[in-house]
Amino acid sequence: MITDFSSTNSVVNEFVAELRDVEKQQDPLRFRFNLKRLGSVMAAEMSKSMAFTSAQVQTPLGSVPINRLAEQPVLATILRAGLPLHEGVADVFDRAEQAFVSACRNYVDEAHSAFKIGIDAVSAPPLDGKVLVVSDPMLATGESLVQVLTALFASHGTPTAVHVLVAIASKQGIAHLQKHHPNAHLWVAAVDSELNNKGYIIPGLGDAGDLAFGTKM
Repeated sequence: MITDFSSTNSVVNEFVAELRDVEKQQDPLRFRFNLKRLGSVMAAEMSKSMAFTSAQVQTPLGSVPINRLAEQPVLATILRAGLPLHEGVADVFDRAEQAFVSACRNYVDEAHSAFKIGIDAVSAPPLDGKVLVVSDPMLATGESLVQVLTALFASHGTPTAVHVLVAIASKQGIAHLQKHHPNAHLWVAAVDSELNNKGYIIPGLGDAGDLAFGTKM
């Protein structure tokens, strides 16, 4: 299942516009802030699909019934680019357990832009019977996200539900995710139609990790 926020008008479009803007990208603080607040808005919308339970809350003047989350999800992200988006999600689910995966492209043929995904470390709580929310700003080829989900499930168990929050996705990346993890619910702020020969989304926004934290070697 996919929820595409760009299909309706909302403040999400404004955040994405700033993330894409090459002039505003010159300010790393602003770039991280836009990813963070995008994560918060998307997480709040995603929460509407989650399970709630009725409860009573005591105020200084009485008691009031209110529906509350039945359980806190586990929040996961891929280092390093996913951190600002993840932070925004964590502001919404502020009592959630968290998981982190170190993954990157390892180029085997620079001349032809051929690469494999390397996963160096997985740190996560048990996932069996829980709701997993994964934040990743760019869903390009989809291979890194597919491998990260596969690694999480293999080492830490099978969640009851999986939500993936993405700022910008390519159509190819969406198809790849749906092929390998068809039960994952993808929440995406914008969808682009192309990848270049290096596997980057066109028009996209560039390298989210570099824009947030500086160019890597």
